[in-house]
Amino acid sequence: MREKSINTADFEAVIFDLDGVVTRTASVHARAWKRVFDEYLERRAGSEGVPFEPFAIETDYPRYVDGKPRYDGVRSFLASRGITLPEGDPSDGPDQETVCGLGNRKNLLYNELLDSGGVEVFEDTVQQIRKWREMGLSTAIVSSSRNCAAVLRGAGLSELFDIRVDGVVADELGLTGKPAPDLFLKAAKLLGVEPARAVVFEDAVAGVQAGRAGGFGWVVGVDRVGAEDSLLANGADIVVSDLRQLPTES
Repeated sequence: MREKSINTADFEAVIFDLDGVVTRTASVHARAWKRVFDEYLERRAGSEGVPFEPFAIETDYPRYVDGKPRYDGVRSFLASRGITLPEGDPSDGPDQETVCGLGNRKNLLYNELLDSGGVEVFEDTVQQIRKWREMGLSTAIVSSSRNCAAVLRGAGLSELFDIRVDGVVADELGLTGKPAPDLFLKAAKLLGVEPARAVVFEDAVAGVQAGRAGGFGWVVGVDRVGAEDSLLANGADIVVSDLRQLPTES
């Protein structure tokens, strides 16, 4: 059996996660989450007389929030600490101690950090997307974030993708976030491509789980932080640190 490669005989589309694969905003997300959770945990520790245990970017971020819809990330992390908060409402202000309130504060901080620092991109990904589009492959961007369109505009990459399925679309259509495959499957459907004829690129455990659950033809783990073993264990067929490492046939 020949080695897999990106080619137009086996595949018709390439589908990309945003943060950590196309743009370098995963670190911005992590910083925003840390500030939100640390502020909340410190207040809780003071009022209940319990030790303050801060949010750890190295372990808590990839395990509980990375790749998930915002409110799911809040629930997941708080559950890991044995904490349950009222759900609240998406209209909750960023100062309310509800799941939605904490999630909205994270979004506020994230946008402030983006505005102050701009959007960095991974040049290896951009280079390969342009190459694969020239070959005739369709392209889609998939993200749990409601800020996906703004991030792409800020990075000047909007024209690289035929389809965008993000947090806004997921809310409108009632799609379940990763690790469910709904967002990737919707992207494939909008492209008019069967999942088996598409390649998924993901850097998060929840994302590779979604790609595997969706029956995609090739699930490529993108490891920027030394998570190869975890990505392979959760559904990636192959893991690369640079997309230019992948074999490509025209």
